[in-house]
Amino acid sequence: QVQLVESGGGLVQAGGSLRLSCAASGRAFSSYTMAWFRQAPGKEREIVQYINWSGTTYNADSVKGRFTISRDNAKNMVYLQMVSLKPEDTAVYYCAASVHISPIYPSLYNYWGQGTQVTVSS
Repeated sequence: QVQLVESGGGLVQAGGSLRLSCAASGRAFSSYTMAWFRQAPGKEREIVQYINWSGTTYNADSVKGRFTISRDNAKNMVYLQMVSLKPEDTAVYYCAASVHISPIYPSLYNYWGQGTQVTVSS
């Protein structure tokens, strides 16, 4: 069992930066693929980035060059550094954990956090 708690969301102006954090509890954290998803009102939940146990990452086209995912296995933490934020990045951001190696779809994730709101004003 893994519990995930996100923090770091908030209101920021376009062009600004935010850093999201996800604290994980439970065993074998380093073996999970960790990801950030987001869901805007009226839209489906979509993957932003993931990082697996080997450090391999996946980046959605919409955030390439602007967002960076990282993990600290010693602290059971995952981070999402977001720069050059745009109004279209406004969404609830979720941390998720998967036992799969390269999971892109939400259905492949086993554990979810409660989400943190990110609002980017124009």
